[in-house]
Amino acid sequence: MAWTIIGLGFLIWVLLVFLFTPRIDYRVTTPLRPDSDDFLHVVEAMCQATVHRHNRVEVLTNGAQFYPAMRDAILQAKATINLEAYIFAPGEAADMLIDAMVARARDGVEVRLVLDAIGSALMGGESARRLRDAGCHVRFYQPLTWYRLARINNRTHRELLIIDGRIAFTGGAGVADWWLKPIDGKPAWRDTMARIEGPIVASLQGVFAENWLECGGEILSSPRDWPPLQPAGSTEAMLVKSSPSDRATSSRVVFQMLIEGAVSEIDISTPYFLPDRALRQSLIRAARRGVRVRVVVPGKRTDQGFVRLASRRMYGELLPSGVKIFEYRSAMTHVKALLIDGTWAVIGTTNVDNRSFEHNDEVNVAFREGAVVVRLNRDFESDLAASDEITSEGWNRRSWLEKLAGPVCWILERQQ
Repeated sequence: MAWTIIGLGFLIWVLLVFLFTPRIDYRVTTPLRPDSDDFLHVVEAMCQATVHRHNRVEVLTNGAQFYPAMRDAILQAKATINLEAYIFAPGEAADMLIDAMVARARDGVEVRLVLDAIGSALMGGESARRLRDAGCHVRFYQPLTWYRLARINNRTHRELLIIDGRIAFTGGAGVADWWLKPIDGKPAWRDTMARIEGPIVASLQGVFAENWLECGGEILSSPRDWPPLQPAGSTEAMLVKSSPSDRATSSRVVFQMLIEGAVSEIDISTPYFLPDRALRQSLIRAARRGVRVRVVVPGKRTDQGFVRLASRRMYGELLPSGVKIFEYRSAMTHVKALLIDGTWAVIGTTNVDNRSFEHNDEVNVAFREGAVVVRLNRDFESDLAASDEITSEGWNRRSWLEKLAGPVCWILERQQ
């Protein structure tokens, strides 16, 4: 009886912590044009970030492109390989990278992995043993132990691969076969990663080093991890990282400022679209002042059906204002991108939901470069062509079952 009462008390505590943590009601005192010097000055100061110049960016569309590119970079490593992932699941995609890391580790390259203890739970067996036997260092972020219960909701959602401190990969994808190939008749997921060279790579290495330190107390200080970086291209890039310890997260500040200041167009791709009240209102205001606002989200081919129901519940507030919403029909889309006015592009791991903005460790890169925006916009337009636009009339005709289930899903607005 006593254990039943203790267990019930624990569940109530979890619900109170998860559902009723005070939320910041974000607002911008003075909207600034994203292409202005004032915007750049304020966002650098607010986020304690620096816009690094002279980077090179290659956008990689879908697993058939980015996994081979990551493998090839690993095989060319001479000093260090650092990988961080929320999802690293055994399979062909994992083996492609593991085989390459094992080969380089046996040749003396320092290989480190930070894997989320929940998202990568299946990596505790043969795959991890292969890595460790070859001399790779594998650490799990936030293992489930009694003394970590207060932080059980904090996961590392960061997806990073850094080679020799000079080449970085980041974006929305973890490492799993569903990004690589069709499974059980379902097409491979749609996603985007970027291969980056130049000064911004040191900042991305710093993000990995932060989580490596938290996992094992080791400060990465070897010059092998921090080589001098030379100009590699013409793209300006800014690191946008966040974690629950920041409370008012940099990623949310950047998203809010870009949306509030947008002049002509806002394009959003996100797998989980659960904007809070403040973000919904900023999208509505943007549409009403004449900004074209388009959002691409998963359709019926989603991996989170209840999240989709909770998301669709919000359409009735957004659609009448002129916000255009498109549901991707070809596959599960996991792309995370924000494109503003043909000037800024943000890609990385942040979803448009409360979990990303307040609970997870996330990493994004904001690019101020027309060519990068054009390249990402080309993919966005292609995704639009493979999507169905949701109209107010169509939304009002949704099934009675969805109408009943929608309000019940409000709990996900706090957690997703």
